[in-house]
Amino acid sequence: MRLTVRGRLTLVYGGLFVLAGLILLGVTYLLVERDRPMTATRAVIAPAPGEGATQDTFKTVIDDTKAEALNALVTQGAIALVVVSAAAIALGWLIAGRLLQPLHQITAAARRIAESPAADRGLHERIALDGPNDELKQLADTFDLMLARLDQSLDGQRRFIANASHELRTPLTLNRTLLEVALEPAETSPEVRQLGATLLAINDRHGRLIDGLLLLARSDREITERSYVDLADIVDHVAVSDTVKVVAEPVEAPTLGDPVLLERLVQNLVENGVRHNVPDGWVKVTTGARPDGWVELQVSNSGPVVPRYEVAGLFEPFRRYGRERLAAPSGGAGLGLSIVRAIVGAHQGRLHATARDEGGLLITVLLPRAP
Repeated sequence: MRLTVRGRLTLVYGGLFVLAGLILLGVTYLLVERDRPMTATRAVIAPAPGEGATQDTFKTVIDDTKAEALNALVTQGAIALVVVSAAAIALGWLIAGRLLQPLHQITAAARRIAESPAADRGLHERIALDGPNDELKQLADTFDLMLARLDQSLDGQRRFIANASHELRTPLTLNRTLLEVALEPAETSPEVRQLGATLLAINDRHGRLIDGLLLLARSDREITERSYVDLADIVDHVAVSDTVKVVAEPVEAPTLGDPVLLERLVQNLVENGVRHNVPDGWVKVTTGARPDGWVELQVSNSGPVVPRYEVAGLFEPFRRYGRERLAAPSGGAGLGLSIVRAIVGAHQGRLHATARDEGGLLITVLLPRAP
């Protein structure tokens, strides 16, 4: 078992105290043992000359007195050392805990931020350590400064995405209108109509990309207003496809969250399974409540074999795998699974994806169950 810093400090302080006590006791013993207790001879009552006292008697008494004094010194000194050492170790434990309390506060704040399901909420927190301006307070203040800059950078990035997406919507809408007007006359040549249809498809794809960026920026934030949502109802509504077989097995799965985002969550998973599939493929969607306080959404699909090391990268923005093997033309922007991950995080859920040996993916979403 690995000792904590508090335990190591206590052992160091206690060990040094015990060592110093043993050295002091040993030095005292040596000094007393080497000293000739001349005063002891004065304390001994000399026998009368007629009693036959000899010098050996005096020496024996002196040696016995000296031995008893040394034994008493060692015994009583050892007992006192044990008692005082125990008190010193206990006091060192308390003092170490007191001195390390600011570190515990810093660690607890860092853990809360790291485990926060929504990054924007965690970065708003500060340690705000009180106390003297020592090394620990300087560490906490530096950590707060780092959090403030990260928070500012993240907010600026999100604002940029949202503003840029809004600004790009206007020219895309104008382009679509101009193309539809240009293609409306009956005398328009087939070549122009083909070109216009291609440009409209490209325009629509850019529109979906912008919508995805907006949704990604929105879903990456914590959900403040939550409503009662049954994932089974959403599956009944969105688990459909015209190109592959979709098997839905919805069982009541109540949770609290944003209905629009949760619907988009299920829709993106179903669309991902449909788009990244093979001819005559299938997609299976199931929901249910678990006894451990979670509701579960599982989406599995047939499709091309995906290496296991590629699975994690599929949830990064603009990442795709095996586009040439899709059963349907790819109309995605590469943000579908990134949005799924952001929505799950905003709802304080869990996301797990594995590659099926037969091909395709098995994606499991766990969300807190509604009380």
